[in-house]
Amino acid sequence: LLQEVEALVSHWNLYINLGGFFVSLFSVTLFGPWSDSVGRRPALILPAAGLALQTAIYLLVMYLELHVAYFLLGRLLSGLTGDYNLILASCFAYVADTSDRRTRTFRVAILEACLGTAGMLASIGGGQWRKAQGYINPFWLAFAATLAATLYAAFCLQESVKQRRPARLFTLSHYKAVFRLYMAPEHPSSRWKLALYSLAFFLLITVHFGAKDLFVLYELGFPLCWASDLIGYGSAANYLAYLSSLAGLRLLQLCLEDTWVAEIGLISNIAGLVVISLATTTALMFTGYGILFLSMAATPVIRSKLSKLVSETEQGALFASVACVQGLCSLVATGVFNSLYPATLHFMRGFPFLFGAIILLIPAAIIGWIQIWDSKHDYSHFQDGPPSPAKD
Repeated sequence: LLQEVEALVSHWNLYINLGGFFVSLFSVTLFGPWSDSVGRRPALILPAAGLALQTAIYLLVMYLELHVAYFLLGRLLSGLTGDYNLILASCFAYVADTSDRRTRTFRVAILEACLGTAGMLASIGGGQWRKAQGYINPFWLAFAATLAATLYAAFCLQESVKQRRPARLFTLSHYKAVFRLYMAPEHPSSRWKLALYSLAFFLLITVHFGAKDLFVLYELGFPLCWASDLIGYGSAANYLAYLSSLAGLRLLQLCLEDTWVAEIGLISNIAGLVVISLATTTALMFTGYGILFLSMAATPVIRSKLSKLVSETEQGALFASVACVQGLCSLVATGVFNSLYPATLHFMRGFPFLFGAIILLIPAAIIGWIQIWDSKHDYSHFQDGPPSPAKD
């Protein structure tokens, strides 16, 4: 019976995640470019309201003991309004609108740190709350939080798009705007840079999600055999990397360009995953977590680099495409790393982490190569084009 329940949970999780992703894929690429014209607030209000509706449906399912298919209905409705991916896209576009080129990377890093801090609080507080009072009460907090976010976006948030103009929502021109980013950019050199930075971002986030999914399984198994308290400490140490990366990025920016900060962050990530893949003791496992202290410094740099390659009127379209890439990363990471872990248990339990470390060599090479290429070319013949590293 337990195996049957686990199989059903796995299947319904797959249906819910795939359904939400594919529906939000079309809505995010619709609402993101639309927000470049009408403003960011509508693109923040809609997904927050959609998440509140999804949480309300989940509460009804639990109270009325409805069929689990209603969970899928809630996720699809949330996906139609953009889901979590549109909130990410709109928030990062909002930061790009309200920051200059010099401070954008750090502003983006602050937003990344907020994601990590929220995840840490939800993981630790939500887990203890669920043990004490069950599943329903924590969902009331989730409903209140999403409702508060909706009201804040609607009545308190200032608009960041300076030159708003009316635009039709249901038109193919919004999808074409995302297509033009990569196929017909304003500056010809931006095309391949957008593609390469997007590839680097995809690989980095895929490894991040994939490793994160396996940490608890790895810690529960032999020879670590961690109890729940150690697992909680390990989860907190993992989430603290967001805050330590923010502080490290700020300090390193005083003496290094953003590109080399990203490279140091990738080195921290690679070294930490290698140590964790070989960890046989609690001390060594926490050493790996400690080495990961700069592991999240690369993602805000890549987001900032992407933002600087497009004009102010294309930020929504850009971050909509980045949000879709991030959603795809979650699906790919779950499929690849969760399949790789049981397949390699017989010869090396930590092989998926070592595999992730090897994959991260690719974005490290991409970022370094683009920096070298930029240092050999001057963009002064482009009006308002991408600046040289000396001016950035």
